[in-house]
Amino acid sequence: MINGEHRTASAGATIADVLAALALDPRAVVVEHNREILRDRASYGVRGVQRGDVLEVVHFVGGG
Repeated sequence: MINGEHRTASAGATIADVLAALALDPRAVVVEHNREILRDRASYGVRGVQRGDVLEVVHFVGGG
């Protein structure tokens, strides 16, 4: 589940893989994985996602 929508990911996918599939720059988002905010973006490439996991992805928006 990503931002309230059911999604599928390949077996063995990491958070970085999910972000890439969504065409999201990991430097421009904050990810919450199963209610835990991931403060270390380096973990995106090693932290796997499993069936039933919940991701919330928040984009940074600039402007004035």
